[in-house]
Formats: sequence, C-alpha cells, structure tokens
Amino acid sequence: MTGRVLRIELRRSAALGTALLLLVTGAALLLSSTQFFAGRWMQLAVMARSLLMVLLPLALAGGAWMGRRDARHRVDELFASTVRPRWQRVVPTAGALAVSVTTAYLLTFLVGAGWVVPTAGYFPFAAIVVTAVGIPALVAAGWLGMAAGRAVPRVITAPVLAVVGFALVGLVPELAMAPDTSTGIARFRAEPAAMLLLPTINSLDDFQTVMTRVSLLQALWLVALAATGLLLLGAVRRHAIALAVLPAVLGVAVALPLLPVGGARGAAAVDPVAIELVCDNDGPQVCVRRAHAGLLPDVVGPARQALGLMAAKLPNAPVRAVETERVTFWAMLEPDLAPPRNSADTLVFDTPTIDSFGHADLSGDYFLPSLLEAAWRQECGDQPILGDVYRARIVAAAWLTGQPPAPQPGWAPEEMALLESAYQALVSLPEAEQRRRMAAAREGALACRDDELMAIMSADRP
Repeated sequence: MTGRVLRIELRRSAALGTALLLLVTGAALLLSSTQFFAGRWMQLAVMARSLLMVLLPLALAGGAWMGRRDARHRVDELFASTVRPRWQRVVPTAGALAVSVTTAYLLTFLVGAGWVVPTAGYFPFAAIVVTAVGIPALVAAGWLGMAAGRAVPRVITAPVLAVVGFALVGLVPELAMAPDTSTGIARFRAEPAAMLLLPTINSLDDFQTVMTRVSLLQALWLVALAATGLLLLGAVRRHAIALAVLPAVLGVAVALPLLPVGGARGAAAVDPVAIELVCDNDGPQVCVRRAHAGLLPDVVGPARQALGLMAAKLPNAPVRAVETERVTFWAMLEPDLAPPRNSADTLVFDTPTIDSFGHADLSGDYFLPSLLEAAWRQECGDQPILGDVYRARIVAAAWLTGQPPAPQPGWAPEEMALLESAYQALVSLPEAEQRRRMAAAREGALACRDDELMAIMSADRP
C-alpha cells in the first residue's frame, strides 16, 4: 500500500516539479562551467557540491510548497480526525520528495560526467564519497522545508526559505573564506569547524582531495538533520516536536568536535596519487601529474620545443620538463605550502589552461612563452615577485626565441616599449656576452637571487 502511494506521489505531487527544477538548474550551471571540471573526476565532485548553494534553497522551497498542500486544499482537519497515525500519511510524501531530489542530483552529476570520461586519466574513489554527501543534504533540505511548510502554510513561506537557504549555504561560506590581507600578505582566517556543517565546498585544487573522515562526518550530521526534518513533519504534539530536534543535536554533538578547523581548507589534503608523474619518454622526457594525464599529448610538443631552444643557447640547460606539483590555489594564499626548490636539470612548468573538453588550451599561443619563462623561475617561498622580475622573464623568453617580446594583453604601450628597449639592448651585445649574462641570470634565479635577472631590464652595457 505504501509503495502504491509513493508511486502516486511521484507522478502527481510537486516532488516531480521540484526534481525537474533541480535538474534543469544544476545541469545549466554545470554546462556553463565545464572548463572547471572537464577531464577531472574530483573537480566534478567538488562542482556538484558547489551546486548545493543553489540546489539546497530550491529543495527547501520545493519541500515547503509540498508541506502546505493539506492546508491549501483545506483537508488538514479532515486528515487529523482519522485514526491513522500522521507518520503513515507523511512518509510516502516525504519519500517521494527524497527520491526526486536524489534522482535529480545524480542525473546532474551524470550530465557532468560526459565532460570527464573522454579525457580523465585518474579516478579517485574519494570523488564518490564527496559527491554522495550531497544526497542527505538535499533530502534534509526537502524534509525541513516540508516541516516548515506544514507549520506555516503560507504562499510566502517557500520563497522566504529559498532566500534564507541561499544566504546560509551560499553567502556565509564565501564571506568566511575571504583572505585576511591586513598584514600585506593574503592569508586565510581560521574558520571554525562549524563551517564544515554546511555541505558546500569551493576552490579545491586539482591535486587535492577532501579527507574521507570529513565527508563521513558531514554525512552523519546531514542524516541526523534529515531525521529531524522527518520527525518534525510527522510530529503532532509539543513533546514530539521537542524530541524531533534530538537527532540533529546528537549529530552536531558527535560530528563537530571531530571536524577540523579551517573550513574547506582544513578539510582538504594533497592526494598523493594525483601528483604522481605520468611521462612521455619518446624524446626528452615530458611529464604531467596523474590528475592531468589527459593533457600529456597536448603539452609534449611545446615542452620539447622549449627544451630544444634552451639547449641551443643556455649552458647546463634543463633536459626534462615536469608539471609543477604546487597546489596553486592554496599556495597563492599560503606561501609556506610551496614545494622544495626545482632542480637545474628540470624545467618545471605551470599547468596549462584546461578547456571545456578537458584538453590543454593552446589556442592563444601563450604556453610556449610561459615554458621559456619557467627557465628563470624558482619556488622561493614567500619571496615577493617584483615587477622587474616578471618583465625580465618575458625578455629572457624572447631572447631564447630570437624574436622581440610579443604584445602582452592589457599592457600599456609604455610597458611594451620598456620590454622592447631591454630586448634590443640585450641582443645588441656580443653573442658571448649575451650567453654569459643569461646563464648568470638563470643561475641567480635558481638560487632565488633575482639581481642578475633584473639586470636584463637595464639598457646599460657592461
């Protein structure tokens, strides 16, 4: 009997409309942002969790709309007069909403998977766990919304819950993640562990994963919250309403002390498998990290071209090219996370931009110059990068190609004139002197001394 009622609810109630709204919204957001996860399973899982900042408010509103159904049709007093317990009437409706929002969430993930499967070279099991946490989150939101809709059966309840839900799961984490720049160096504030009670996750790096312990604790808390929502929906008397809050309280009491501080940053850890090297040895060795294995065919050609240009002009030139293992997002804001210094025989290059289909985006012809600039770059901790250092790297890369510096997007004409002047002054020197200067500049840069490199910007001859 309950199964038959559940099927009727799935076909005829607002659960189906709520699921369609979640699916269309989630799929539209995913398809407009495929470059952020194409070819990477963990990034798709994180993207699915990021979508919760929009999907959770919609689930709350959908649940509230369903919760006011009895009052809207003026049958609540009629049903209350029957001998059948209330929970027997609400379970099929709540089950229909749970099935609907879960199906919509999983279908949204499958839509995104179409942009991951063709080029993904690494599937971390943790991606399943990270994605799965969104299911109890949506179910809890739907059931709490139903309880609120039943308690306050007004038309305005659903939109108000949507706005409040978005403020809670969308804006609060963004404000908490804002870096503190009062010391002159951007560093994250110490977010309380309670921030991880919100299921949204943002800005996880390609080489990171969410600790499984954190995902399981979040799931525990969200299941407890869903139980509270269901009990509130079926509660009639005051003491039952008071007892309904108990699962959520217990869930917080168990999970909160075990969650790390620092919000998403505290929950993240470097994935040791994701940073393993995958190499092409048919020539000078070129390697990328396993998380970006699909990029290797795209970067082999430009990387070997860069190594050839360096070998022709630089003594002790690098003989292999390796993608950096630097956790780019967090290292930018926490310089102490930078890896050990690069070896002189290895050209360490940044991850190229990934396009919407999971390939390296080399259309702008900027990857080769960035590879050449990397010959004069070193991981130097929190040492600031001065403007002259950056300009000197551009001039040094141009010297390797034998062509003047290419126009830099957004640069003022006087800046480009400065680069052109430095380049012409450098190439006007005798060839032996050019090589000596550039070798000294590379040696100094690798030792985190940029004086020799910045001297390239001087038009004075020795």
